[in-house]
Amino acid sequence: MRLKTSLLKEPKHILCFELVSCVGWTTADELYSCSEDQIMKWNLLTGDATQVVKLPDDIYPIDLHWFPKSVGGKRQTQAENFVLTSSDGKFHLISKSGRVEKSVEAHCGAVLAGRWNYEGTALVTVGEDGQIKIWSKSGMLRSTLAQQGTPIYSVAWGPDSEKILYTSGKQLIIKPLQPNAKILQWKAHDGIILKVDWNSVNDLILSGGEDCKYKVWDSYGRLLYSSQSHEYPITSVAWAVDGELFAVGSFHTLRLCDKTGWCYALEKPNTGSLFNIAWSLDGTQLAGACGNGHVIFAHVVEQRWVWKNFEITLTKRRTMEVRNVLNDAVDLLEFRDRVIKASLNYGHLVVSTSLQCYIFSTKNWNTPLIFDLKEGTVSLILQAERHFLLVDGGGIYLYSYEGRLISSPKFPGMRTDILNAQTVSLSNDTLAVRDKSDEKVIYLFETLSGKPLGDGKPLSHKTEILEIALDQKGLTNERKIAFVDKNRDLYITSVKRFGKEQKVIKIGKEKLLGSCDQTLWACLAAMAVASKDMDTAETAYSSIGEIDKVQYISSIKDLPSKESKLAHILLFSGSIQDAEMLLLQAGLVYQAIQVNINLYNWERALELAVKHKTHVDTVLAYRQKFLDDFGKKETNQRFLQYAEGLEVNWDKIKAKIELEIAKERERAAATPAVRASVTVQR
Repeated sequence: MRLKTSLLKEPKHILCFELVSCVGWTTADELYSCSEDQIMKWNLLTGDATQVVKLPDDIYPIDLHWFPKSVGGKRQTQAENFVLTSSDGKFHLISKSGRVEKSVEAHCGAVLAGRWNYEGTALVTVGEDGQIKIWSKSGMLRSTLAQQGTPIYSVAWGPDSEKILYTSGKQLIIKPLQPNAKILQWKAHDGIILKVDWNSVNDLILSGGEDCKYKVWDSYGRLLYSSQSHEYPITSVAWAVDGELFAVGSFHTLRLCDKTGWCYALEKPNTGSLFNIAWSLDGTQLAGACGNGHVIFAHVVEQRWVWKNFEITLTKRRTMEVRNVLNDAVDLLEFRDRVIKASLNYGHLVVSTSLQCYIFSTKNWNTPLIFDLKEGTVSLILQAERHFLLVDGGGIYLYSYEGRLISSPKFPGMRTDILNAQTVSLSNDTLAVRDKSDEKVIYLFETLSGKPLGDGKPLSHKTEILEIALDQKGLTNERKIAFVDKNRDLYITSVKRFGKEQKVIKIGKEKLLGSCDQTLWACLAAMAVASKDMDTAETAYSSIGEIDKVQYISSIKDLPSKESKLAHILLFSGSIQDAEMLLLQAGLVYQAIQVNINLYNWERALELAVKHKTHVDTVLAYRQKFLDDFGKKETNQRFLQYAEGLEVNWDKIKAKIELEIAKERERAAATPAVRASVTVQR
């Protein structure tokens, strides 16, 4: 997966040659951007960019957010308006035509961010004055939620629109709207936090700051991922609507990552700082507001789907390549419109475009079944052996592989915009959906009728449920459902419930889920290390939670010379003698000595130091430190012999080690942008 970026030769915001501060999508193919003097409209179908309005001289835009298009499939009456915050302490409600409908005095100093909640019933603004204010959709002040002594640079609504996430220096704070409710606060970064985003589908939080790191958190403030420290501060972060991907922007840098934090693509466009990133409504493309007056566009391409011997790649926005790995046969699938979602399983490929749904059989790629979509933007596709499920803004729909609508289950308060593969599960006879309004409840439906299963009562649990899964085999009356709750405990129970209460059995921690998958990942990791493919090894070890190995592989990538990298790969594979020989042949004597010190091969380390007449004191110093740590005295006569009359001076040793590192850097100077990550322990 990667990003295909496009950037005009000359910026369209040309009246002031200044930065573009914010961007926002009206549809999947139309974007508005704001600079210090104007609002521009971009049509991606025609490639046109036109000025919507020239802003008054006293309005300097900072943030833009469009009113929600629809709620529960119903179109909002104010969907053609957006809020624009500015440096003069005001926010402005502006129509799609560029007319300023209302300007409101909101803060003392700049209004740094403004966001509508998911229902469009409230607006939150934050400013340099450290205040958080809640407004009605007409711009009337409802409440001042919080006040602090430092500027609040970014804000986001919780998925239920009942909580606010905001920045406070190096801290992140989640504050419920209800008075006297418990506030969650934690130190998230080592520098000021500049941007946050909270995804309504996966309930995960994204943050970036002046410490040059971006991080992923769960809604309880637990760290799930932290990037390494990058070269420049993180100036923008944004989740894709479905919560599967996110984008990170900084100076001349745009990254594409999945929700686990894994970076799929790194682009280095000539943009200056990316101050704002916005994803299109269908999640296939994003736009960025650039510090040099440009607007950058990027499309997600080369997504892959695999089932048995078929590998399918989205090569272009309207083209898929199907490869049969058994005979290397290749088929190209062309679509009339842009591909939005796809799923490959049970002998069928299901593809949704912006207007239609295509159903392919793996036995024949030439004649797909095609039907028109009601809503257009499909957010989720799930497959079972006999049928599949589509989720869009209007509802949940079950179809046969012949394209026939089977049923459309519904339940009270259903919000399809926040459903994902963790909260919906499908089998041949049962559909399970975890409720968002009450996360302790799972609704169960018959697939053929769409009616509630059994006695109609949902399955309830004592704590919030994070993930659900139906079994796919066996008889209908033996169907089971497994789920993981917020304590990461794994439970299993029957879905058939007729009056009597079924037992819910705890079978362990979440790590038991997918043990077969973990075995496959472990095999892949071993094969990748044997082939010296460390990128694949890093991915595989990450998938099975081997954090120490992931960190070691990451440190290998940062070593200054290719000889050091290859030697440490050999060490990682257990080939200690080969690694030492490689370093010695390359003239990296100190590195060979240090490898043996790290492995506690003390005699070999001393032997190399004496033979090459270097770093004898280094070996003796580390040996003495090792013995001191365990409260032991030296008994090895060889070490006692060389230690006679030798005074350990850590400052000199540290200086010698740094000199060795500097020499290695100089040798690798022909390779640009490589950093050493060797540290000296004392």
